[in-house]
Amino acid sequence: MKELLIIGARGFGREIYNLAKRCHGYNINWKIKGYLDDKSDALDDFPDYPPIIDSVEKYEVKPEDVFVCALGDVKQKLKYVMMIKDKGGIFLSLVHETSVIYNGTQHGEGLILFPFTHITCNVRIGNWVTILPFSVLGHDVTLGNFCHLNSYSFLGGFTSVGNLVTINTGATIVPGMNIGDEAVIGAGSVVIKNVPPKCTVFGNPARKVNIQ
Repeated sequence: MKELLIIGARGFGREIYNLAKRCHGYNINWKIKGYLDDKSDALDDFPDYPPIIDSVEKYEVKPEDVFVCALGDVKQKLKYVMMIKDKGGIFLSLVHETSVIYNGTQHGEGLILFPFTHITCNVRIGNWVTILPFSVLGHDVTLGNFCHLNSYSFLGGFTSVGNLVTINTGATIVPGMNIGDEAVIGAGSVVIKNVPPKCTVFGNPARKVNIQ
């Protein structure tokens, strides 16, 4: 049986642990081994969680190990995933039992689907994508690598999303939009125009904002 290590033992890491216990394959194909985090006391106030075994930087990958990344910041996720990949690590996908995935959808390594996510037909999802509860992806949507979609995100059909994109809670992207690499969509925004790379937008309709 494979042994799952969760990268990140902070708040999101605790969420991922609880998610993992409700995903396909738990205690059948894999069991939870513990966390990797450089803050060794991160779980001192949370006794009902597995141990922090080591930091990502110091950990030596074992043949039975598989990994999942519990980091919400897309650039931090990129950094630490690549550390483990460079050591030969393999990433598991966590798909909650209530997730719905229609025909023709494909996804890469390290996908995380929280409860009640709804992925419709012929969607293409890249590597290390996280999709939080009650999000909906319409037909023929494409998502690049290392994207993070917060709860209640809606992506209309034929939307194309680049790499390292963050879509915050309750955002709506109307069909056919193009969202560039490293863009950030603010909470509750309604996107009715294409979003350039490295651009942050917010509002209804969504407009570019400058983040200090």
